[in-house]
Amino acid sequence: MSIRKLVILPDARLRQISAPIAGMDKDLRRFVDDMFETMYGAPGIGLAAIQIGEPKRLFTLDVSKRDDTREPMVVINPEITWKSDELSSYEEGCLSIPEHYEEVQRPAKIRLKYRDIDFNEREIEADGILATCIQHELDHLNGVLFIDYLSKLKRDRVIRKFAKAAKRKDEA
Repeated sequence: MSIRKLVILPDARLRQISAPIAGMDKDLRRFVDDMFETMYGAPGIGLAAIQIGEPKRLFTLDVSKRDDTREPMVVINPEITWKSDELSSYEEGCLSIPEHYEEVQRPAKIRLKYRDIDFNEREIEADGILATCIQHELDHLNGVLFIDYLSKLKRDRVIRKFAKAAKRKDEA
């Protein structure tokens, strides 16, 4: 397992739409291991494949509250089949937009169809932080960032801040 380099805003890859995965093999399993290593090392609770430069419809997550009881989850080819009308608001952050947090409203409950690490089809209902994390990571697979839910003024301010930081880094 190895920690991969994170793709950081304003990198255009974050706006790519990720491609479906046809099946599981040993290379993809190794990639998933790297994703967990990267996610836990960051530290984060979710990581989409595109955040480490691979446009695959895959994300990892673990919303457990304690390090000693990890609950890793692999989500392949996810599809939300139902969303509640009720909304909930959480302060979200993103490993690709480091140290920036904003309140985002999303459906409070969802039903998700996906394939697991063994490529078995699964369906779950989620609420709370799990529902928020799933929606956040699924957005990544569609080229959507949590800042897209903010006002244009706030979103533009965040994008400018990260564009300036990237330019300074390139000049260094």
